[in-house]
Amino acid sequence: MGALERWGSRTLFPDLAEFFESPLSMLRTAESAIRIEDYVDDGKYVIRAELPGVDPERDVEITVSGGVLRLHAERHEEQKEANRSEFRYGSLSRSLTLPEGVEAEDIRATYDKGILTVTVPMPEETKKGAKRIPVEA
Repeated sequence: MGALERWGSRTLFPDLAEFFESPLSMLRTAESAIRIEDYVDDGKYVIRAELPGVDPERDVEITVSGGVLRLHAERHEEQKEANRSEFRYGSLSRSLTLPEGVEAEDIRATYDKGILTVTVPMPEETKKGAKRIPVEA
């Protein structure tokens, strides 16, 4: 039989630190990620990022380092009297691994109607596709 414990020694609310370490706290990270779609078209790796409501010249930063493309944007809240706002404001970011051999100088980005499009020319080796390796018995 288990030991008796006084009811008053337990808190009615879970420990706040425990809440922030719970699996649900991971959802906050997903909310701050930039949503993308990517595909290969005509020898180019194309990344389309959903970024409505940002000024691309002021609020968007694209960097490449160590074969990783990093998209970073800030969405600033407009100071208006609103009854409700479900818009997300603050920092948004996303990192993507680029194909091997990509030259950062060749990457281009455009912004139109809330969509950031990053075009990455594929290196010749990557365009050829996979190389089949024979299996010896």
